Amino acid sequence: MRVAENRAVINLHSLWDGLLTGGQSYRNTGNIAIELRNRPAFARAKLSATDVDAWMRESVTIARDGQNVTLTGEALGRWKYQRYMHDYLATVQSVDDNLGRLLGFLDSNGLAKNTMVIYTSDQGFFLGDHGLFDKRFMYEESLRMPFVVRWPDGIKAGTTSDVMALNIDFAETFLDAAGVKTPADMQGRSLLPVFKGRAPADWRTSMYYRYYHDPGDHNTRAHYGVRTRTHKLIYYWKKDQWELFDLATDPQEMHNIYGQAGQEQITASLKLELQRLKQAVKDEDQFANEQLPNGVDGPVAKLRGK
Repeated sequence: MRVAENRAVINLHSLWDGLLTGGQSYRNTGNIAIELRNRPAFARAKLSATDVDAWMRESVTIARDGQNVTLTGEALGRWKYQRYMHDYLATVQSVDDNLGRLLGFLDSNGLAKNTMVIYTSDQGFFLGDHGLFDKRFMYEESLRMPFVVRWPDGIKAGTTSDVMALNIDFAETFLDAAGVKTPADMQGRSLLPVFKGRAPADWRTSMYYRYYHDPGDHNTRAHYGVRTRTHKLIYYWKKDQWELFDLATDPQEMHNIYGQAGQEQITASLKLELQRLKQAVKDEDQFANEQLPNGVDGPVAKLRGK
């Protein structure tokens, strides 16, 4: 495979470092550099057999500074990562461009002032952070998501907030904006008071997360955990392994401090909060040792007792 290389380089310090936890086999067995050689992914992309075979080779020859250079090993992994990132960012750019078209239409048709436009996602995404791809793990790159709102009649321009909002708040927010009362059995809360700079005094300061699908197609170990403003505690229950991160001093979660001297008090406090949050959503480990079916209908029907 022979190609030219003339694009900007994207650097990511944790692409090869991974989490410095000293025993990561409980997390997963995959790495983005390995998965970039995943043949099924190319089948979904509908590449030609020739292109797939070329990509899957153990070496690639490129043109660099007028010279042919053959890449293997880590150098080849880094080169493939650059190709992946440029394609990914080009896709994201098209999303941004078309969002601009949407906002422009609202402006030009006099609809902008009373139209709420929210730019968000169902989760974040790993782009090689910690050597990972996809999402699902409870680390910040996956757990956090964008939430940008334009609503001139309802939000003062430039307003920001650091309250902990969750995607279970979305539906309640839309109902509130439409003047519809939120049903009592819904778990989230309306963000409208936050939009107006008046977050309730009893607003959440911690959140609960759980991922079940293990083993599964995404090579992600089952885990659950709690995140507060300053710390995160994660438990891989099938492996009986814990991770603790101080988000104030280690925001990129590179150092697992679980079990280290001096962390006993915060660990005990987080375990209590984790148990409280589990109980609040009636999580009694009902599905801890049962693999739910693939697809939305299977898990949803199962959870509803059908």
